[in-house]
Amino acid sequence: MSVMTEYAMYAKTFIGILSIVNPLGAIPVFLSLSVDRSPDECRKIARISAVAVAVILLAAAWTGDTMLAFFGISLPAFRTGGGLLILLMAIAMMHARQSHAKQSPEEADANLEKDDIAVVPLAIPLMAGPGAISLVIVEAHHAAATGLMERLLLSGCIVLVACAAWLSLRLAEPIGKRLGTTGLNIGIRIMGLLLCAIGVQMIAEGLKQLFPALG
Repeated sequence: MSVMTEYAMYAKTFIGILSIVNPLGAIPVFLSLSVDRSPDECRKIARISAVAVAVILLAAAWTGDTMLAFFGISLPAFRTGGGLLILLMAIAMMHARQSHAKQSPEEADANLEKDDIAVVPLAIPLMAGPGAISLVIVEAHHAAATGLMERLLLSGCIVLVACAAWLSLRLAEPIGKRLGTTGLNIGIRIMGLLLCAIGVQMIAEGLKQLFPALG
């Protein structure tokens, strides 16, 4: 594999994880849940949420294969199911609304009453939800088959995504004021379009492996 091809592959991985974590989509939720909090508390929440996103996705990257083996789930089946979940989330994002795969209305109402919002619901399930974990496990399987360096590079992509999440939450108020609801929705729809393509590709690859005749 050439150096340029390898860079392009990990750029694609970074963009895919960033799209499904969707830090822009977390901004309205963050602003609504932290409206009565001091600036110091908001900065602390942003920091803890970003660290939690990194820890959750890194854990998925390094233990995903073990979990699949423990439950007896084949990668093609997991890829197909994960792709379907991502596709459903992408469709919700295309309509600029929160997917119930990340957070149901009942969970949202319950989270309004919580004092500590950094890990739940901001980090999980809002950003590092089932779709993000599924995508990371699939990418980690490819990386593990290639070598340790590739898995370390994937971990680097996850850390960069967590940094982007921290920056989005840290600057949530000025970003929200500058972009407004329309601007945020446009950004979410663009990420939803990227996710739609990723979900369809995962489903297609999974089905080809499950049913070789389709290839």
